[in-house]
Parts: sequence; C-alpha cells; structure tokens
Amino acid sequence: MKLSEGICDVGVKHPFENELVSVITPVYNSGKYITKTLDSVLNQTYEQIEIILVDDCSTDNSQELIRDYLSKHENIRYHRLEENSGAAVARNKAIDLAKGRFVAFLDSDDLWYPKKIEKQLELMEQKNAAICYTAIEMIDENDNLIKDKRNVIEMVNYKFLLKNTMIATSTVVVDRNLTGAFKMPLIRSGQDYATWLLLMRNGTNAYGINEVFVKYRKSNNSLSSNKVKNIKKVWKIQTKNEGINPVSASYYSICYALNAFKKHYL
Repeated sequence: MKLSEGICDVGVKHPFENELVSVITPVYNSGKYITKTLDSVLNQTYEQIEIILVDDCSTDNSQELIRDYLSKHENIRYHRLEENSGAAVARNKAIDLAKGRFVAFLDSDDLWYPKKIEKQLELMEQKNAAICYTAIEMIDENDNLIKDKRNVIEMVNYKFLLKNTMIATSTVVVDRNLTGAFKMPLIRSGQDYATWLLLMRNGTNAYGINEVFVKYRKSNNSLSSNKVKNIKKVWKIQTKNEGINPVSASYYSICYALNAFKKHYL
C-alpha cells in the first residue's frame, strides 16, 4: 500500500475541532458489554469528547441499548453499516464522521479508567506527540482480572514496532493535526498494527504512559487468539503493506511473536 492511500495532507491544517477527542468504536453484537464501555467514556475527567459508534450489522440487542444512550447523551453518534464489512471499514467510517483533532480508539468490549484521556493529552502536549498509548490490564469475559499491568516503555519507533507488540488499540490517541488525515488499511485482521506502522514509517514516534488506563478484554474467540495466524498476519502486513523483503519480515515476525508471548504469559 502506498503512503498516499493511508495518510493524506500531512502538515496541512484540517477543520478539526481543536480540543475535541473523537472516540472511535466499532460495534458488532456487543450487547453484553457496550453499556459498560460507554459508561467508561462518559465518566472521563476530560469532558470534550464525542463518541462515534459504527454498527457492523449487529444481530443482537446492541442497537436497542445504544439508542437508549442516544436519547440521553448528545455527544454520542450512531451509524449502522448497510452490510457486514469488518472492523476496519467500521472504524474508517467512524473516522470519517469524527470532528475532533484527536482520535481515540476503543473496542466495544474494553473499558477505560476515568483519567485516561486527561493524562494522555497532558503528555501529548508536553512531548508534542502525534501518538500516545498506555499500559493495560487484561480481564476475561466476566470482568475478572486475568493479568495485571502489562508494562509499556516511554517511546517506540517504527523499527521497534516491527519486532514488538507494544501498542494496544484501545489505549491509542492520535493527533490528526500532526499525522494528517488517515484511514486504517482495509484488512480483516491486524488493521490496528498496520495503522501504527503506517503512521510511524515517516519517523513519527509514539509515546507511552506506563500506567494502567485500560481494561483489555481477552476473549477465547478473538481474531488474535490463534498464534500461528497472528505470525502470518504480521508477516503479511510487513511484506504487503510496508514493502519489507520476505526474509527480513520473517525475522521480524518471529521476534514479534516471541515478544507477544512474553508479554501475555510471562
């Protein structure tokens, strides 16, 4: 994928609302968790937030639950896709609808701690950072803690990211005034990792806060649960999206898998 297909007008000012954080949340059969997820955003200490929910044709009660929130909160917007298209399409539609200078990603089953956005914006201002991420803890489908703090380092660059899993999607805030407008690559799995590489391949660094601000829900049937498929996914993104030669990509992918194993299980 060429750079122009993912990022456009880098350095050009866009009519984004300067203090607004747009929360990007794809929804698919999320009825079991969506109210808790929404509440975690509505309880943020930083108040200038809009929540954009894009429903990928849910067949459960997600829409009904969301509409109840729409009637009570003016900062929530809801869009339903005409056909099931995957998380990347849903996220990109939400990005299209987003008015904020800052884009924050939140999966529909994850949870934020109240000071997440406040603390990230403080760091981003201090560092003039385009991308910020935080540490997470892992919970199961019933909200039970299954792994406490997963540490992150202060800063990562493109080369580091080729060999390491460090940036969890629901922790990320992006400053579009610094990155330019962007969209996620249209791949079924791994679009988050592909996006971080895309945003950082021009030398942009991402800055981390080694404090838990996100409860990441680990489900048994998640797309990332198959480790062999995960290695193949990383290799494909590096070779197809980033144009890295297959031998180097194989080395990077093995390193990535080993580091992922250490973080999740050790």
